Amino acid sequence: MKQTMKALVLTKVGKLEYMDVPKPVPGKGESLVRVMSCGICGSDIPRAYKDGAHNMPLIIGHEFSGIVESVGDDVDSSWIGKRVGIFPLIPCMNCKPCLDGMYEMCRNYDYLGSRRNGGFAEYVTVPKWNLIELPETVSYEAAAMLEPMAVAAHSVTRSLIGLAGAESERTSKVKVAVCGLGTIGTLLVMMLLDAGFDDLLVIGNKEFQRKTMLDLGIPADCYCDSSNTDAHDFIMNKTDGMGADAFFECVGSNETVSLAIDSTGPAGRICLVGNPHSDMTLDKNVYWKILRNQITLKGTWNSSFGMKEEDRDDWRYVIDRIASGKIDPERLITQRYTLEDITKGFELMRDKSEDYIKVMYSRTV
Repeated sequence: MKQTMKALVLTKVGKLEYMDVPKPVPGKGESLVRVMSCGICGSDIPRAYKDGAHNMPLIIGHEFSGIVESVGDDVDSSWIGKRVGIFPLIPCMNCKPCLDGMYEMCRNYDYLGSRRNGGFAEYVTVPKWNLIELPETVSYEAAAMLEPMAVAAHSVTRSLIGLAGAESERTSKVKVAVCGLGTIGTLLVMMLLDAGFDDLLVIGNKEFQRKTMLDLGIPADCYCDSSNTDAHDFIMNKTDGMGADAFFECVGSNETVSLAIDSTGPAGRICLVGNPHSDMTLDKNVYWKILRNQITLKGTWNSSFGMKEEDRDDWRYVIDRIASGKIDPERLITQRYTLEDITKGFELMRDKSEDYIKVMYSRTV
C-alpha cells in the first residue's frame, strides 16, 4: 500500500514545493478524500507569498472536491466511494454561534488549507461533518467551486430578501451595484441574475471583465470600467440621482468602500464582501452619508452549512442551482493545471501575467 503521496506544500513564506509527504490516515470521525479538483482562492496568494499560513509547513487549498476512499472510526462505511464537496471550516461546536447553528461565525474554528492540511494534494483527511454528497450531475470541477459560490450566495441572502424568495416582481425594481469582478464578484453577478435581480450595475477595471459580464448577459451600458469612468457618476446617472438600493463591495479597499457609501441611496444596504487590503479609514463626509441616508452596512464572511435539510443552507442551495442547470460555474474556469504544475497558476495570479477568473488543479487535465 502506498504510504506517501504528492502534495503542494507551503514550506515557508514565498516557497511552494511539489513534494512527497506521508499519506494521511483518517482518525475518528474522519474520512480520507481523494482530491479530484482544487481551485486557487484569491486569499491563497497572500497566504503563499506574503503573510504565510497559521501553521507551516502546510498543504494549502480550501476549494476542493473528491471521492471518499476510506473512513475512520465512527464514520459509516457507506460514505466510501461517494463523490463529495467539502465545507472547509471545522467548527468547535461549543461556542455560542455554533450552538445557534451559525457555524461560519465559530469563535474557535479550524480550517482546511489554512490551519490544517488542505486540498492541493492527492489525498486529504476531512471530518465527516464537513462532507456533502454530490449529485451525479455536478462535476468535480463545479464542486470545487462550491465554496466561493456559497460565499456569493451568503452575501445575497445577508443583504437582500433571500435567494429562496427572490424570484418575485420586486426584484426587477431593485437597483443593485456590484463593484469588484474577481471570482466572488462574478459569481455574485451570476447569483443575482439567477435570482431575478436583472437591473444590475457592475463595476470592473479590465477589458476581460467587461467581456465576461457581456457574456453573462449584462448590457454594455450597465458595465462601468472604473479605470476610465467615474464609478460614482455612472451609478448616479443610472439611478436618476438616487443611488443604488443595494451595493456589494467585493474589492476591500478604502476607495471602493467609500464609493459604496457615496453611491448608495436613502435606506439602502451595503454588503462588504472583499477582504481588506489594508487598514480602513472613512472621510468624515463619507461617514455622514451613512447617518443621513440611514444606510444599513453589513459584513459577510464564509457561508452557511450544516443546517437542517429543510432550512436549505447556502451549500445545498448552490448545489441545487448547478444540478438543475441554472448556474454553470465551470464557465468561469480560465486555466487548468495538473498538481505538479499548479505552482504556475499561483505565479500567474501573483504576477497577474494573464487574465483569469478561476485557476484550477484537476486530475482530469
